[in-house]
Amino acid sequence: MLQAIAFYLMAGVTLLSALAVVGARNPVHSVLFLIAAFFSAAGLFVLLGAEFLAMLLVVVYVGAVAVLFLFVVMMLDIDFAKLKAGFAQYLPIGGLVAGVLAIEMVLVALTVAREGAAAGNALPDANAGGTSNIEAIGKVLYTDYAYYFEAAGLVLLVAMIGAIVLTMRHKAHVKRQDIGKQVARNTRTGMEVVQIKSGSGVEL
Repeated sequence: MLQAIAFYLMAGVTLLSALAVVGARNPVHSVLFLIAAFFSAAGLFVLLGAEFLAMLLVVVYVGAVAVLFLFVVMMLDIDFAKLKAGFAQYLPIGGLVAGVLAIEMVLVALTVAREGAAAGNALPDANAGGTSNIEAIGKVLYTDYAYYFEAAGLVLLVAMIGAIVLTMRHKAHVKRQDIGKQVARNTRTGMEVVQIKSGSGVEL
């Protein structure tokens, strides 16, 4: 009973927050409603026994993506009148896309309900076999698909190094450190004694 109440409560918050993301006039409010929708969806994942997906949703989407959106929206000087000027122009194509997505969601819901009724409404046990959701996902990711993840990590590393190399520019007037000289210096080379005549000053 409590699980059903929690499910309907978080599902309602998710739907209302998603509608508020689209309907809010202030982009900052839209991002805040988006964060609320992510938290509610994470709660739904916890109810389904997929705590690993809930953690990813909170850490990746709320902690990184949504916060980045909020930072960018608050830093940019957005002209709301200009932003809403083309709303009526793109309304038909937006309504068409929304209608297609709604039909797809209805078909998915009907298919799941039909398969659940055929299976006697038996829900899968998330902790079947005595293993948690995180352990089960980890066994699949780091055994069967470990090489794919290692290859993806290598590609991302090469891409990151390439981006750094392409964007790095050496300027003649910028002073740079010579780490090799700093490490190799000793008491004899680390200090220089200069004899200065009285009243002549020092030129750098």
